[in-house]
Amino acid sequence: MEFKVLDKGFLRLVEFMGGDNAVVQAARVSYGKGLKGKEKDKKLIFYLMEHEHMTPFEHSVFKFHVKCPIFVARQWFRHRWGSYNEISGRYTQYPDEFYMPSKLRVQSKKDKQMSEFGDVEEEKILLEKMNRIQEEAFALYRELLEKGVAREVARIICPLSTYTQFYWTVNARSLMNFLRLRLDIHAQYEIREYAKCILKVFKEKMPWTYEAFVNLCIKDRENYPDL
Repeated sequence: MEFKVLDKGFLRLVEFMGGDNAVVQAARVSYGKGLKGKEKDKKLIFYLMEHEHMTPFEHSVFKFHVKCPIFVARQWFRHRWGSYNEISGRYTQYPDEFYMPSKLRVQSKKDKQMSEFGDVEEEKILLEKMNRIQEEAFALYRELLEKGVAREVARIICPLSTYTQFYWTVNARSLMNFLRLRLDIHAQYEIREYAKCILKVFKEKMPWTYEAFVNLCIKDRENYPDL
């Protein structure tokens, strides 16, 4: 499964292990039991979710390949219950790829954390300036490399909008925590766009767990317009 995200990014599911049945098997092993049929197995998943017996969900694992702007990746890496390996600007040259929003956002008047789409004075001119500055930064980056400056030094000129890539391996329990935080309207727009794609993967691969998560773990549904 692969999704195009933002202007140049993507999210790809590389591997998946487990599923709803793996959760049921992990939960019932305590009693030396296994699967008991669709109705009973689905009911067990809802019971586990409702009573916060979460370790069985750790036996289903997703591995994603992600391409996103650096500032999105830095928010992403705050989720520590997962494994990350990222492209290194010390070992390879960054391609001339940076994120450019199609529209600027203003600070929310309701919440200092949030931004929202609204009217920005001279928006088109500001977007053109942003694009030009980022192009100039990459031009200097290439010049530094051409003059023999080490990659690890030259990269410091690259803006936070530079695209990076990483692999993320995460179990279903941690994935649900990511979704709960990053699908909320208080999360930044750009990372929410990636969370929406992850939600689609989660729903397809673990439909019972997805249903239990949405119905039992998301209390303030007005903050989750994408569910």
